[in-house]
Amino acid sequence: FFFNDTATTEIYTLSLHDALPIWSLFKYFNQFSDADRNGLDVLILDEAHRIRETSAGRFTPARFRTGRSQVDELMAAARVPVFLLDENQVVKPGEMGTVREIEEHALGLGARVQRISLDSYFRCGGSEAYLEWVDRLLGLEPGGPLGWCGDPAFDVRIADSPYEMERILRERLEAGYGARMAAGYCWPWSDPRSDGTLVPDVVIGDWTRPWNVRGERAVGGSPPAALWATDPAGFGQVGCVYTAQGFEYDWNGVIIGPDLVWRDDRWVLIRSANKDPNFRSRATVSDPQFDRLIRNVYKVLLTRGMMGTLIYSADAETRAVLQSLTSRALLGGALLSHP
Repeated sequence: FFFNDTATTEIYTLSLHDALPIWSLFKYFNQFSDADRNGLDVLILDEAHRIRETSAGRFTPARFRTGRSQVDELMAAARVPVFLLDENQVVKPGEMGTVREIEEHALGLGARVQRISLDSYFRCGGSEAYLEWVDRLLGLEPGGPLGWCGDPAFDVRIADSPYEMERILRERLEAGYGARMAAGYCWPWSDPRSDGTLVPDVVIGDWTRPWNVRGERAVGGSPPAALWATDPAGFGQVGCVYTAQGFEYDWNGVIIGPDLVWRDDRWVLIRSANKDPNFRSRATVSDPQFDRLIRNVYKVLLTRGMMGTLIYSADAETRAVLQSLTSRALLGGALLSHP
């Protein structure tokens, strides 16, 4: 059975066989292609919206290139597979983890399916108001953007500049809190220089910062991608959605790039402003798919903070709209009616 994870939580792959070494309890989705059928009692799949069509990759041995679906491998591996997912966090073409896909496959196998909607929140200080505000802002839920009326559990601010955002986040960091900046993938991502320094690819006016390290090795004192969110040396690098997804930090800075701008009464997606190689081809990612994936990207980025989020848009008109939505003078309600 599976959970419809509207409230993302930290859950781990679990085995009830005590004899197994601890490292075997944690695996990636693509590591079950040769698993014994029902070899586990329970398999808990966090971030299940990221399930792919198949587990085959560039280095997959030929004997495992069977075309078998990844969801079938995962369901076969345990007597009770549990899928934790949020369809609004699908951020990459080829990710197949939807309620419909999982449910249809399970029913086709004759399995009993039970849906459970999680109605309490760990991320974003447990603020249901903020999570609704983000979904309505991005048009992921109907009704149009809401004015932010405040929540004692969570702080939302619009920064006037990336300098202001970084200054506030640094103050939080120096006070002992976790703090990171992340951005939409709207700038090139260079390899490190030969001297081990990172190229400051993210450029907004005269403010420049590097992306986080792309690989799994530290570079010039900057942590590898997997440790960017937790290593103190990660501050000062800009994270992208592929680095930030699945992590939380106390204070969250989000740069909305020029691929998502507000014009008149609605969001406009600027495909040419996005530099993500996964979205380059219209043959594999149509314009409607691009629209949905980019909204999901910003949903993920905007929901990493535990105590507060600072938002900066590189587009002045969009920034003004965000400032109007978060003015403390607002009384709430839908201020803009179109997604």
